[in-house]
Amino acid sequence: MNATPSPLAVTMGEPAGIGGDIALAAWAVRQEQNLPAFFVIDDAERLSGLSRHLGIGVPVAAIDDPARAPATFPRALPVLHRPLPAPVGFGRPDTRNAGAVMAAIEEAVALTTAGRAAAVVTNPIHKKVLYDGGFAFPGHTEYLAALAGVSRVVMMLASDALRVVPVTIHMALRDAARTLDTASIVATGTITAEALKRRFGIPSPRLAIAGLNPHAGEGGAMGTEDIDIVAPAVDALRSAGIDAVGPLPADTMFHAAARTRYDVALCMYHDQALIPIKTLDFDGGVNVTLGLPFIRTSPDHGTAFDLAGSGRARPDSLIAALRMARRMADAHV
Repeated sequence: MNATPSPLAVTMGEPAGIGGDIALAAWAVRQEQNLPAFFVIDDAERLSGLSRHLGIGVPVAAIDDPARAPATFPRALPVLHRPLPAPVGFGRPDTRNAGAVMAAIEEAVALTTAGRAAAVVTNPIHKKVLYDGGFAFPGHTEYLAALAGVSRVVMMLASDALRVVPVTIHMALRDAARTLDTASIVATGTITAEALKRRFGIPSPRLAIAGLNPHAGEGGAMGTEDIDIVAPAVDALRSAGIDAVGPLPADTMFHAAARTRYDVALCMYHDQALIPIKTLDFDGGVNVTLGLPFIRTSPDHGTAFDLAGSGRARPDSLIAALRMARRMADAHV
């Protein structure tokens, strides 16, 4: 067995955004933050120029093999050099670079699947630019699922304070209420419970299932969805041997004492999940994709074009994503 663990593969994300800024900034604090070894799939010359522009003095070393990353990491940021076809302007995405962005994701997945990287850590992408460049998927998560050949994946937002999973994700609230069904809740809860066992080392995960309506429907007085849809899903999860409780009133699920009673909160729609975690830990939240045959984490923020090249982009969420990816890789069973 190799005594040196495989490094983490970090994708370039949208080059005109803050992916390069935060990758450089994370490496700069690698010692004080005790960061695991990682390499970036990006244009090494671009990152060297960005380091000079930011004035942070981060040395960049082009590598030709991820296996060189652990030995390189203490002295320089290892970069699997993949030249970009077009120059990068801060905050000005260029469709000509869309193919390189997609290729970096594909390569990170291939390297991780082959065991040459421990996990995929994705920097934020800009969907409109990728769409214009021929990207045929709604977003990162769907692309990763297609690359992995799986039909259903689950988005989890996680921090030291809270883990949340939205059952319905990027859709209007009226559509979320209309499309929510028992089968989706059961499938999401099953994938989540299995991932917490395999990837997080939690032998018997405790799932708290939020109700859809205020006060979980108040016994049907504020809608019957919690009786007709959510409660049967909780029963089905319990019948499958999963420790699930609910439907619970969402307004009392997230205070400190309540959070000690579960390992993850399954929420019925996007904001029901993301508002509490972003309130508790805006900079430390990590996006984790569950249900993939490899580990994928990502900073829980976007491309932040207005901050690109300014030196004001904070690497906190990328640092948290790197740490979580390493913990998941080490805990994997």
